[in-house]
Parts: sequence; C-alpha cells; structure tokens
Amino acid sequence: MPAAHLSDPHALKAHARRAAGRCWRAVEAQHRVSTMKLTDDATEQALLEEALERTKPALPPDCRHLSYLLATPFRYGAPYPEGSRFRRAGMTPGVFYASSEPEVAIAELAFHRLLFFAESPATPFPGNPGEYTVFAADYATPRALDLTRPQLARGRAQWMQPQDYGACQALADAARAAGIDAILYASVRDPQHRRNVALLACRAFARRKESARQSWRLHISAQGVRAICEAPRQTLDFGPEAFAADARIRRMAWER
Repeated sequence: MPAAHLSDPHALKAHARRAAGRCWRAVEAQHRVSTMKLTDDATEQALLEEALERTKPALPPDCRHLSYLLATPFRYGAPYPEGSRFRRAGMTPGVFYASSEPEVAIAELAFHRLLFFAESPATPFPGNPGEYTVFAADYATPRALDLTRPQLARGRAQWMQPQDYGACQALADAARAAGIDAILYASVRDPQHRRNVALLACRAFARRKESARQSWRLHISAQGVRAICEAPRQTLDFGPEAFAADARIRRMAWER
C-alpha cells in the first residue's frame, strides 16, 4: 500500500487482520504506595482510593468493566496534553500503548524518562532508582493493522519517525473510522525494533484484568538508564546512544 493511502479508511479495511496475543506496559509503581503513606490501615487506604477515583475523569461505558491499569489510558475527561504516536493532543480518544515483551516496554520507558531530563536540563537526575510495574494484558480482535506486513511497510519511513507523529496520527484517525481496534508496529525506541501494540478500543482486551506483573527499578543518570528486574532476574542498560536517532536525546548526551 503506498504511504499516501495510509490515511484512507476504505483502503485500510482491506488490510485489517485478526490479531491476538499478550502485550506489556510499564507504569510507575506509586499507585498504591502513595496512598499507603496517608492512611493507618488497609480499610482507610481503600476508602481514600475510592474517593480519589471519583475525582478522576469518567471512563467511557465500554471501558468500565476493566481494571484501572487497563482502563486508565481511555479516560477522556481532560485534554491530552501532548500528542503521541497514535493520539493527537486535545480531547481525543485514548490509546493503550504496550509492547510484545517486557524488555521492549522498558526500552520505551527508558527513552521517555531520558527525554524528560533532556527537555529539562536544569532538573537534577534522581539519586535513587525509581520503581515501576510492568504488567501484561491479553488482547484479541478481528480488526487489526500490522504495519510490519509488506503491504503496509511501504509507509515505514513515515511511521518510524522519531519525533514527527503526523503520519501516524492520520493513520490512527483513519483506523478508527474504519472500525479497527489495534495497530501492530515496530518499536522505534527498542534497539532491535521489536513489536509494539497500540490498542484503540477497550473491546480489544481479551481479559478484564492484567494477566502478569513484574517489578523493575530504573536508575537514570547522564550515562543513560540501567533497569533491573528481580524476578526473572535481568539487567538492561540504555546509554544515550541507544536513542541517538532522536535529536533531543543526542543533544543531551553532549550537553550533560
């Protein structure tokens, strides 16, 4: 498919395929710890978390059966502050970004954490490692786009852009118009370019809750990111050169 047709809903329908599997997403592990510090026991903590939940934007009806880890990206009650690869800024539908393997999710997280410090040069690096949860979600849909298939890979130069997400956002708009639930694509941040998954609709989840969890610690410094998982035991290192395709990270490697 020519890259120019990637934003044509009618053309995309012909390339929709069944897709199913397990994907992994990384989040900060402060969702329970922060409220634990403010309460005396589990009952008080549960009440506080229920109260906090009521203050958050409402979930779309088709997402309310999901656990909060799966449903959170689909809250629409506040403007999305900045555009991402398949989501425009503003009051736009949510996207659940995940990866085919925990290591790929960590590569994505490492990039975005380094990017934060690259864009905030006056911010000191944290002294202690940050704690993160990497959890798995099962998905299944009869309507997915696989951008690594030959017919769609002709647009690779556009959707593999490290900073310009315009073509990907146009693709996502067309995919939603075509009733497509998921986009499978190569990770730009993972050095091996393994698969990422962008779920566009809550109906793409095959289970209501996450199916597995891992705990990771990330230490961030001018030398890059070191990530450690205790079970299964694993260590990953990402120097700034791992993300050198992004000019913002490349500048940080020279300036810090």
